[in-house]
Amino acid sequence: MFVDGVKVVADPILTNEEIAHFVAEEKRLWEGKNKKLGQLELGIEGEEIVLKATEKSPIRRVRRITGYLSSIDNFNDAKVAECNDRAKHVVQ
Repeated sequence: MFVDGVKVVADPILTNEEIAHFVAEEKRLWEGKNKKLGQLELGIEGEEIVLKATEKSPIRRVRRITGYLSSIDNFNDAKVAECNDRAKHVVQ
């Protein structure tokens, strides 16, 4: 699930309100360090809630489709279709 732009993996015992609270608190802490929170894992160990936070990677995937070098979110519908129709090769 995503909460406020952060991917969250949480124990099913936690409520949506609790999850939103932890996400908001962690985002505030990370922004104080000039970093972006990318993922938050919330688990329960006994009586404690365990948080594992991961920084959002600044790496973007860039593709080249018929002469255009860009990320897929900048492609028009035709370029997205062309990208989806491409053959994918797997190295084994």
